[in-house]
Amino acid sequence: MAWFLGLGIAGVVLLVLSFVLEGVLEGLLDGISVVDGLLDGLLSLPVIAGFLSMLGFSGAIVLGTTGLGAVGATVIGVPAGVLTGWFAYRLSRALMRDYSGAAPRDDDLIGVSGSVVTAIPADGYGEVLVRLAGQPVKLAAKSPVAVARGAEVWVEQTLSQSAVSVRPVER
Repeated sequence: MAWFLGLGIAGVVLLVLSFVLEGVLEGLLDGISVVDGLLDGLLSLPVIAGFLSMLGFSGAIVLGTTGLGAVGATVIGVPAGVLTGWFAYRLSRALMRDYSGAAPRDDDLIGVSGSVVTAIPADGYGEVLVRLAGQPVKLAAKSPVAVARGAEVWVEQTLSQSAVSVRPVER
């Protein structure tokens, strides 16, 4: 039983070290590649740690609660370890795949309404406050006509990352 507990504890220690030392230990497994990325992610430290921990702890449980012996504990522990390693692999893949959305671009401002913070003269720049991806953004604004402070405007085009061309909303 001591061997199985040792494997389980070694897996937990390996997992903690992978979190503490981040990518340092992960670099040790970079050279192991069967066929150009076939095992990419399957030999990551969380997967190996999950496999070792479950193999060790389930083997110790089987030894302590049944009379199957070391071979029976290994026969039950290996599939349990493989299943845990697979779950760790799938979880890490899901966490690394960030489909939460693309960052807003300048073109996303076109058609957005806002309000004038600093009056816009006909021949110069003022400031507008618009909402981009739910966040208030203050931008320099240019308009072909003078627009008073507090007026509602629409963005017609983006001039740069911090400046837009606007037109007043007519109601």
